[in-house]
Amino acid sequence: MKIGRYEILDEVGQGAMGTVYRARDPLIERTVAIKTVPIAQLRQEGADAESRFLREAQSAGRLSHPNIVTIYDVGETDGLAYIAMEYLPGATLRDIMDKGPMPLDLVLDTATQMAGALAFAHEHGVIHRDIKPSNVVVTGRGGRVKLTDFGIAHLLNSEHTQTGQMLGSPRYMSPEQAMGREIDGRSDIFSLGAVLYEMLTGQYAFDGGSLPAIVYRVIHEAPAPATSLRAQLPGALASLLTRMLDKNPQTRPDARALVNALHALVPAAPHVPAPLPSNRISRLLPMLAFGTPVAVFLLIGVGIIVIGYFIAPAPQPQPVSPPTSPPVSDSQDAAPQPAEDAATDSQPSAGPTETARPTQKLPGEADAYLTGLDKKQVELRIMRTELLLQYTEQHPDVMQVDRQLEQLRIERRRYLQQLQKN
Repeated sequence: MKIGRYEILDEVGQGAMGTVYRARDPLIERTVAIKTVPIAQLRQEGADAESRFLREAQSAGRLSHPNIVTIYDVGETDGLAYIAMEYLPGATLRDIMDKGPMPLDLVLDTATQMAGALAFAHEHGVIHRDIKPSNVVVTGRGGRVKLTDFGIAHLLNSEHTQTGQMLGSPRYMSPEQAMGREIDGRSDIFSLGAVLYEMLTGQYAFDGGSLPAIVYRVIHEAPAPATSLRAQLPGALASLLTRMLDKNPQTRPDARALVNALHALVPAAPHVPAPLPSNRISRLLPMLAFGTPVAVFLLIGVGIIVIGYFIAPAPQPQPVSPPTSPPVSDSQDAAPQPAEDAATDSQPSAGPTETARPTQKLPGEADAYLTGLDKKQVELRIMRTELLLQYTEQHPDVMQVDRQLEQLRIERRRYLQQLQKN
C-alpha cells in the first residue's frame, strides 16, 4: 500500500479525523508517520475545510524546534489529504502519567520543554489548541519531549478562528475555549496548567461524570489546591500553577514568561517527594516495580548461559573404528543419520538392502567449508542473543539473523547430503 510516494509499513492508530500510519520514504530511506484524513470527510466540515487543513499543516510545518514534531510534507492523493511527519518511537506523556504522580524534577523538565515549544509556536503566530498528555511524546534516552498534532492549529490572523466551536479535549481546554469564544496563546497556557496539575498530583484538575459536568467545572470552578494533594510543593510553583489556571486569560503568564519561571524553580525540584498514587492507579504497580528488576536479571542470566553454551569449545571428535556407526555431532544442526534424514524429509525408511550397505564416513571437523558454516552459525546465534537482550523478538535485525540461520541450516544439510552421495 502506498500513500503518494510513501510505502505504508503498518497502522499506528486512529485519530479524531483519520488514520496514522508508519511509512517509509523511499527517496531518502527515512521512516515517517503519515496522518491521513479522507477528503470527503473534510468537505463535510465546510466548503473550505480541505484548503484549511492543508494551510494549517503548512503553518505547523514552518515550526522548526527541538520540542515540536517536524513536518516533512503535505499533500493529497487517492481521495486522502495527508501530512508526512517525523516518526517518534517512545511513550506518550499519557502513558507515563498513568503510572502515578511524577518526580518533581521530571515534572518541571517536561513542563519547561512543553512551554518552550509553545513559546516558539506563539511567537510564530501558531496556537496549538489541543494540549493534552496524549499529544506529547517522550522519546530518546534524555527524555526529550516532542509536542505533536498541530493538526488543528491556526494562524492567529486566520479568518477561521473557529469562534463558537469547542476544539480540544474537555479536561484540558480553557474556559474561553469551552465557551466557544475567540482564543489566543493564553488558552494553551491554561491547558498546559491542567496537564502540569495532573503531573504533580496524579488527579485531573477538572473531572466529572459527564461532559457537561467537566465543562461546568472548567468554566466556573477552581481545582483543589495542588498543595493539599502533594505536600511540600514549593510555594512559587503552587502560585505559578494558580496563575496558569486562572479563568481570566489576562492573568495568565505568556509562554516565554512561563519558561523563565519554570527554569527558576528547578533548584527546588529534587527535595520534594512524590505523593502516593491515587485510587485510579492500578494496584499492579507495586508488583511491577518488584517484578521488573527480577525479570531483567533473569533475562540477563539466561542470555549469559545461552551465549556461554554457543561459544563453549566443541568436544574433539573421537576416532571411529570400522565396526561402529558414524559419530553424531553435538551441534543442533549436525548431519542426521540416514534414517533421521528420511524421517525429517518425510521419505520412506531405508530397507534391508540399504542397511546392509557399508556405512560411509561423514565429513568431520577437518572439512574447511563445513567448519566455516559452523563458525558462522555460532556468530549469528550470539548476535541474535545479544539483540534479544537489547530489543525484542520483533526487531527487524533479529528477524534478519533468523533468516540467515535458516539459510545456513539448509546449506549445511545440502552439503552433507551431497558428501554422503559421493
